[in-house]
Amino acid sequence: MRSDVFEADGARLYHEVRGSGPALLMISGAGGDAGYYAGVAEELADAFTVITYDRRGNSRSTGRSAEPMKLAQQAADARRLIDSVAGGRALVFGNSGGAIIGLTLAALHPQVLTGLIAHEPPAVNVLPDDDPDRGFFADMAALYAEGGAPAAGRRFAETTRGEGTYRWPDDLWKRFLGNQDHLFGTEWPGFAGFRPDTEVLKAAPFPIVLAAGAADRGAYYARPSVEIARRIGVPWVEFPGIHMEFLRNPAIFAAALRVPATQMLSCEGTFGRRSSAHRGPRQ
Repeated sequence: MRSDVFEADGARLYHEVRGSGPALLMISGAGGDAGYYAGVAEELADAFTVITYDRRGNSRSTGRSAEPMKLAQQAADARRLIDSVAGGRALVFGNSGGAIIGLTLAALHPQVLTGLIAHEPPAVNVLPDDDPDRGFFADMAALYAEGGAPAAGRRFAETTRGEGTYRWPDDLWKRFLGNQDHLFGTEWPGFAGFRPDTEVLKAAPFPIVLAAGAADRGAYYARPSVEIARRIGVPWVEFPGIHMEFLRNPAIFAAALRVPATQMLSCEGTFGRRSSAHRGPRQ
């Protein structure tokens, strides 16, 4: 593993690079830390140049600000990282808020992507108007305003299936706790307001796949993936396990990710190309 720091619009972005082969950029969600994907990156380093990073304002990166996070800036950071480290093109995987950033990157900077796998973007604004899950971000913001990061963090964990059933690496957990106020106080509004640009994503010149974990059917962060896939006419696939299966079982998650990643990069493959219907069950 090689680590370095990259200058990007007033921030120093910590990133890690493993392996060789086609570039695979992995974008993390809440807590924005490269450590989420360390195990998966090690598993995939035999076939990909895997790039992970601490997002702006999180963990070992700088750039924390009192101003609300802008998804366009997060996408610009990812684009600059691809330009600098990956030679200008990369396959992108994002989980949760990282999937939201990946979808934003695909809409704003399509020239740097060879493909996108968006795993469980919590894009609750695509759900029906009367769906109770549409209030998730507002409810969490109110809880943070009342009880601070500890109260919001506990509730956040309670809403995420599987959390508490396995142990996080100690260093990652410590960094995540240090990121909580930044998450709920600064990043939250950006994620809450996200709406995918369906017309632009429909016209993307690269394959896109939406995905969710098998154990997460019906969850507020899994159901939007099905709806986005339907709206833009791309495949939906089911991954093993929970929202953060890459932390609980990195080898299993990496094996599942390897299949669409390899197919999407194959000139002969059609996986992730436009289709009239998504694959997989409605949730």
